[in-house]
Amino acid sequence: MEAASCSSSRYSYEEYKETAEWLRDHTEQRPRVAIICGSGLGSLADLLQNKTVFHYKDIPHFPISTVPGHAGQLVFGSLQGCDCVCMQGRFHFYEGYDIQTVTFPVRVFHLLGVDTLIVTNACGGLNSTYSVGDIMLIKDHINMPGFAGQNPLCGPNDKRFGERFPCMSDAYDRELMALAKQTAAEQGCDSFLQEGVYCMVVGPSFETIAECRALRTLGADTVGMSTVPEVVVARHCGLRVLGLSLVTNIAVTDYDSHEKANHEEVLKTTQYRAQDLERLVTHIIAKI
Repeated sequence: MEAASCSSSRYSYEEYKETAEWLRDHTEQRPRVAIICGSGLGSLADLLQNKTVFHYKDIPHFPISTVPGHAGQLVFGSLQGCDCVCMQGRFHFYEGYDIQTVTFPVRVFHLLGVDTLIVTNACGGLNSTYSVGDIMLIKDHINMPGFAGQNPLCGPNDKRFGERFPCMSDAYDRELMALAKQTAAEQGCDSFLQEGVYCMVVGPSFETIAECRALRTLGADTVGMSTVPEVVVARHCGLRVLGLSLVTNIAVTDYDSHEKANHEEVLKTTQYRAQDLERLVTHIIAKI
């Protein structure tokens, strides 16, 4: 049996640059902060002022999001006086995209001058102390696809983006985490703010009971199907990263349970907690 292989990037530096230059030519905003919205969390982009909106299909080389709850558009604007760009919809392995496509926007953001990436996602809670509606500050992650050879940095390294062997022990910026905790306390969100480890699996099937138990044994507090590849590429490019996970369902770990995870539940939970997450992100950006 052949070992899993890492193919070289399907995108050239010139293609990333072409996308960045096209966006720069079509908007006056020069974002410092990029926000990637998870399932049902695209309303974060609605907070931006002086907006310029681009549908993914109209942007050169940009993939197209196909998942319910992901609008599929890039929104430029200002938030609390800070120029931002917001992805309403990200890309996933389970849509059939390869890892270079999943992470394509992050390198474009880097070329646009972004220095801070805020990633959000909807996730399943593995930690027994977590409740539906909790917001987890990501302090670390477990890259399950990476264990299987699916790391976005595989293949020839382009030094114009970053070094060959980037450190990942500081993947999530500690200063931004401290800022988020301080802001949560000020905004009355600290009662449902957690801090823990996010584990990425590929999906689209939700995890089995045995898989949930195994991930919890590995030290994961939440599990989801996104985020980690984008964070790896962001750190490779030197971006600071803040990660926020919204717990939309509790993972089933009991064989006697009749609970079943489903995407409709995920979207329903984001609706009632979205305003709190919006308030938190808005005030964090004001301090950045």
